[in-house]
Amino acid sequence: MKTVRTLAMALTAATALTPALASADEVNVYSYRQPELVQPLMDAFTEETGIPVNVAFLKNGVIERLQAEGKRSPADLIMTVDFARLAAVVEADLTQPVENETLTANIPAAYRDPGNEWFGLTSRARIVYASKDRVADGEVTTYEDLADPKWKGRICTRSGTHAYTLGLVAAHLTHNGEEATRAWIEGVKANLARKPQGNDRAQVKAIWAGECDISIGNTYYMGKMLSDPEQKEWADSVNVVFPVFEGSGTHVNVSGMALTKHAPNKETAIKLMEFLASPKAQQIYAAQNFEYPIAPDVAADEIVQSWGSFTPDGLNLMEVAGHRADALKLMQEADFDG
Repeated sequence: MKTVRTLAMALTAATALTPALASADEVNVYSYRQPELVQPLMDAFTEETGIPVNVAFLKNGVIERLQAEGKRSPADLIMTVDFARLAAVVEADLTQPVENETLTANIPAAYRDPGNEWFGLTSRARIVYASKDRVADGEVTTYEDLADPKWKGRICTRSGTHAYTLGLVAAHLTHNGEEATRAWIEGVKANLARKPQGNDRAQVKAIWAGECDISIGNTYYMGKMLSDPEQKEWADSVNVVFPVFEGSGTHVNVSGMALTKHAPNKETAIKLMEFLASPKAQQIYAAQNFEYPIAPDVAADEIVQSWGSFTPDGLNLMEVAGHRADALKLMQEADFDG
């Protein structure tokens, strides 16, 4: 019998967990992450503790779902990607703080909410994919450098309003202020080889096809491309480069978790949170999607390690999240996608 009951591979909010499914001897999870990524974790937790986990995969709308359910919600835990989504559920007053020594010991302060309302689990770096043939080693060093006219007609990127792009812009804004960020956005736009389009892998394909020389993307897409026979050729055409903000480190984003405000199974949910923050779970979770474990002294997958090491940006992600709205406004004013 499967220890995790994934309610559907593409479950919508309307058919997610219902209050009738709540039980004192289980944990109910609303997850933005695909079932195949979280199921191995839940299997391992149930095997270790005997506590079953119900996972509802929600493509979107978790905030609206929790608001509609109110105190009757069966959800104990939210799992999602992108620190902006984690910040949003906190700002909507749908979470509660968890003061727990295991969590604070395993999740560094930069990767959790200052009030301990959400905790990161894995990280991914927002890096540059650079053509092996047309970009010399050491030619890309900082994010600020992407606005240099030397890159004119050589950069590909996805939409300027995508969450991953806005996270990077918000980090630039936090570091450098509005005036410098506005100029940077305009400089990067002037260097684009084509209008922003597609996902991160599409940019690497464009480099392979000779349409541009560098692109911006998340690290884990390299692992996904290397695992795909069709896309491996794209991956083999680029180097992974870890740019930094001047005087700081490489921008990262996270997958994470938060305890819901009205969690009916709070005690067992916190046990699951402790497990997810443990070295054992961190290793399983990070390897599933070619990400970096957050817990100290937990090694990344060998493929991930092969891309090299980097120093993460020291900004607290909640501080960066506070600049997301301003980042979107600047991108729209610059008509970045136009």
